[in-house]
Amino acid sequence: MAEVKPLAALHYNLSAIPSLAYVTAPPYDVIDPERRAELLARSPFNVVEIDLPQAPAGGDPYEHAAETLEQWTLQGILAADREPAIWALTQDYTGPDGAPRTRHGFLARIRVTDYGPGLVRPHERTQPGPKEDRLRLTRATRHNLSPIFALHPGNAWDLIAPHLHSRPWGEVTDDDGTVHRVWRLFDPSLHNSVGAALADAELLIADGHHRYETARIYAEEIGGDGPHRYTLACLVSLEDPGLTVFATHRLLDALDAPARERLAAGIGEHFDVEEVGEDDLDPTGVEGIGVFGYLDAHSRRPLRLRLKDPAALDRALADRPQAYRRLDAVILEELVLRRTLGMSDADIAAKRGLAYATGVAAALRRLDAGQCEAAFLLRPTPVEQVREVAAEGETMPPKSTYFFPKLLTGIVFNPLS
Repeated sequence: MAEVKPLAALHYNLSAIPSLAYVTAPPYDVIDPERRAELLARSPFNVVEIDLPQAPAGGDPYEHAAETLEQWTLQGILAADREPAIWALTQDYTGPDGAPRTRHGFLARIRVTDYGPGLVRPHERTQPGPKEDRLRLTRATRHNLSPIFALHPGNAWDLIAPHLHSRPWGEVTDDDGTVHRVWRLFDPSLHNSVGAALADAELLIADGHHRYETARIYAEEIGGDGPHRYTLACLVSLEDPGLTVFATHRLLDALDAPARERLAAGIGEHFDVEEVGEDDLDPTGVEGIGVFGYLDAHSRRPLRLRLKDPAALDRALADRPQAYRRLDAVILEELVLRRTLGMSDADIAAKRGLAYATGVAAALRRLDAGQCEAAFLLRPTPVEQVREVAAEGETMPPKSTYFFPKLLTGIVFNPLS
């Protein structure tokens, strides 16, 4: 059962900053050092100073984050609500496919539980490094600084939409052109209605697996009951027309001559190969099991790959459910990365010889720039397939899904004490 509650948020004081655009940021795990510097050049109060902290003179970055959070609060840059609220969110965006859409959701607290039927389901594997980083940050700041992205059945938005008559509390257009609008809703009757509507819901984590698992560990460390038993989440309906999943493509590098020969042999062994025009490389919308676009820097022949024998893969992964065996990311990982190139789980987790790209154009640009030697283009994983895999208790390979747009960090923070 899902326990969804409003939060008495800590948030930016809009009268103390020029605009939310100056202080919000993308998720920490997509920010490189150059992007971090660019965000801080917009404002010294940008959220990256606490969510992706770097202490001056080599000090402890997590202590720096905690001290900065406290300092901003004392300076009036941040303000704390006395009453709990849920925060309605709309995101107007144009996806990688060029179609305009609006996604609807709301920010609230959800009770942290174990994974399992009727509770919370993950869909991707996690890695120990990011969890340790987020745990140390949580311990120091005693706040959730960015939301988990969770999907729920039903349509709680129908309860929220009638309350959005006023102008939004805040609005920001991010660097991708997505327009984020948020409304702060204090109405206790609405809170009760939303909580009741989701009381029997099973939540599926779309993005933020490391942060959710960090929240579980932190809650057990503190013990007892209290605010630390909840974590900040943005909840979106599985039926929302603006909910889309796009593909994340696989790029291979550091291929020596023997590896290139193994790769060519493995492709020939496992896939039917058809040469296509470069405009037809993107396999999105193509029916079938295990269909990919492929291009390498040596032959420059655009290819369509199609799995020859799904039954052979079923035999090889007989201990895994069919929904898992039909994932393009699993087929590529098992047949190409592991069996053909000999990559281990550790290699894949550490991205040794492996990189990712969102968008076909981005993948091909990196190939043309010599930043990789081969590109496998994947189809988007349908939301229903994500649900099926999670319901079987399985987790998908890293970067199996690309939920777009991303949620901004810096709209609200959730106090844990």
